[in-house]
Amino acid sequence: MLTTDFTTGAPNWLDLASPDITATAAFYAAVFGWTFESAGPDAGGYGMFQKDGGTVAALGQLTEEGAGSAWTVYFRTPDTDATTKAVEQAGGTVRVEPFDVMEAGRMSCLTDPGGAEFAVWQPGAVKGLEKTSEHNTLLWVELHVPDPSAALAFYRSLFGWRSSEMTMPGMTYTVLSTADGDQEDASFGGMVAAREGMEPRWIPYFDAADADDIVTRVQANGGTVLAPAEDVPDVGRIAWLADPFGAPFAVLKPRPRAA
Repeated sequence: MLTTDFTTGAPNWLDLASPDITATAAFYAAVFGWTFESAGPDAGGYGMFQKDGGTVAALGQLTEEGAGSAWTVYFRTPDTDATTKAVEQAGGTVRVEPFDVMEAGRMSCLTDPGGAEFAVWQPGAVKGLEKTSEHNTLLWVELHVPDPSAALAFYRSLFGWRSSEMTMPGMTYTVLSTADGDQEDASFGGMVAAREGMEPRWIPYFDAADADDIVTRVQANGGTVLAPAEDVPDVGRIAWLADPFGAPFAVLKPRPRAA
């Protein structure tokens, strides 16, 4: 389960690059009830999505040439420079070299050998997201790549992730966990072979009290339904969506855990 007790390799930050910050903030306010707080005049428009006063994600201006609007998942590292070097040695690509974000922390932007983009965050004053695994916050992250086995070996070399497999309709699903603690409790995401024609990417899942209601809100506010809400056995009710600028994300109403 994703928590804010971030250990090495856990998702600890999430942000969205968009060509229109004002319109994007309005969309997510309508869908999830988030508010948007600017990080100040030195942040270039970057700011925080908040729920009940706690940061749940962030939003900034799309700056990478040729890139489309997308969510980026950040993973905690104790040493951004060492992890960045390890990415290169393991066949990945460094898109943005390590740099300090004022006193907040140190980060770099990377791409795995399968083509999925991600980032790493070495905490400074900002440890990470302040709310996860509650309604309208980040619950799960999921990697879609052509070769999940190769991707697992890559990320395991960086973060020491553990994995287990579960059988789902038409596929084998790899559940990912950090290296520390009970493996089930330390799970934070999954990995699956990308469907033909799908761009390799990490997809954030947000907890939904009512997945169908979120679908309706997305459609009413200019977003797109990529896959309608449906029940997945032993998991919950899931829908795949995109915001008005094409950034994909998913929502999940989890199946209640057994007592």
